[in-house]
Amino acid sequence: MHPNPIFHKAEDQQNLSFAADLGFGMLVVNGPDGLPLLAHIPFVIEGDRVLFHLVRSNPIARVLKSGAAARLAVRGPHGYISPDWYGIDDQVPTWNYVAVQLDGVAQLMPQEEIGAVLEKLSDRFEADLAPKPIWKMAKMEPEALTRMMRMIVPVEMRMTAIDGTWKLSQNKPEAARLAAADGVATAEMEPSAAALAALMRDLPVPK
Repeated sequence: MHPNPIFHKAEDQQNLSFAADLGFGMLVVNGPDGLPLLAHIPFVIEGDRVLFHLVRSNPIARVLKSGAAARLAVRGPHGYISPDWYGIDDQVPTWNYVAVQLDGVAQLMPQEEIGAVLEKLSDRFEADLAPKPIWKMAKMEPEALTRMMRMIVPVEMRMTAIDGTWKLSQNKPEAARLAAADGVATAEMEPSAAALAALMRDLPVPK
């Protein structure tokens, strides 16, 4: 997280909604040797819980048998900002981005809950494909479904802290920020350029 408080004005609910809308992030826990273990996971948020699953053989799954502190990092639109775009002198290049960080305690759930967790996940992401009918696990042969579910474990993380960095040139004069947003949109450097430019024009509501 960037230390400048000007980039941390979003409300917790706005950070949560941003993370939930993306639904994909990087889970980090400390491994037994002290080195961080990472996993890229789809997830859903329910109240103060983040629900997801891991392959049973993932080293993180072993760490989470008795619960462990965990962090979920979710990255949104990002892109290079040229100092030429500000229209003011003596500026330097930077990188704008939105990133949300969810901290908590993660633990394996009872294995019999794997079906419910998988259904929540598939329902969430299938909904984005409308008007396609939502895929359901009932489409699978029971034996094949049981075999596949034995290979994964359900996990929940109870959130204890929420933070977000919305680095969108708020530290520049408004005219310079909006000019930089136009530059981002015109350059189309990244697939998310249009989304980043929109966020630079419409800043998060201050706390």
